[in-house]
Amino acid sequence: MKQALLIVSFGTTVPKAKLDIEGVERALAEAAPQMDVHRAYTSSIIRRILSGRGEPVPSVEEALEQLAEQGYTHVYVQPTHLLPGVEYAKIKRALHSFPRRKRFEKLALGSPLLPDNRSLLELAGVIGTCYLPEEGALVLMGHGSESFANLVYPALQTVLALSGVERAYVGTVEGWPELDQVLEQLKRTEYRQVKLVPLMLVAGDHAVNDMAGEAPESWKSRLEAAGYAVSCHMDGLGSQPAIQAMYQKRLRALLETAQ
Repeated sequence: MKQALLIVSFGTTVPKAKLDIEGVERALAEAAPQMDVHRAYTSSIIRRILSGRGEPVPSVEEALEQLAEQGYTHVYVQPTHLLPGVEYAKIKRALHSFPRRKRFEKLALGSPLLPDNRSLLELAGVIGTCYLPEEGALVLMGHGSESFANLVYPALQTVLALSGVERAYVGTVEGWPELDQVLEQLKRTEYRQVKLVPLMLVAGDHAVNDMAGEAPESWKSRLEAAGYAVSCHMDGLGSQPAIQAMYQKRLRALLETAQ
């Protein structure tokens, strides 16, 4: 039996943000020391840019083909995506279309970081412990999704409030709620300081530009224009040991159910 752990991320072109992915990859490797670890990215745009830099990363389909050629019999795929959204659906389609019965004895897929209520409660605890500022409000910038999975963001807002993390507000770049809704909530408070944190695996392009950029439409600029003193946390969730431990739980659950 030859086993492989395929860790699948959206990917990033920001060199520093790659460290966030690598932090999770190391944690997952520690949780499965009996397996050889491999990487794949779901974003075709990021893969194309990295390939042009001489840093190729395979797609899920390409990685599976390589693993089959290398003689792996058992392949466990663990995503680092936060939601069971569009990118996670890509991984499911790739595994479903791969002729695994002819190529592998076992091909199994793990869940993303936030698949259920318990995971939201756990994330809310991490946010309250690791990210809440001493003064003022915490604003979390998520990516957002066009899929039904986007409901995770307003659900997290509710879980935070019910868990007593009342100074935390959740918005998204490409989903709902948006920064407009966050600003409306902040206006009803007396907070004058805001800490911005990317609610993403990596502090990549969205964090660097949409969150912390100097352009007038960035979240930092818009909050400052509204009169708030703003600080920016420039590490993704993947750098946080407590988040890495959550991913390890997802992998352990995969290995237990795949037996």
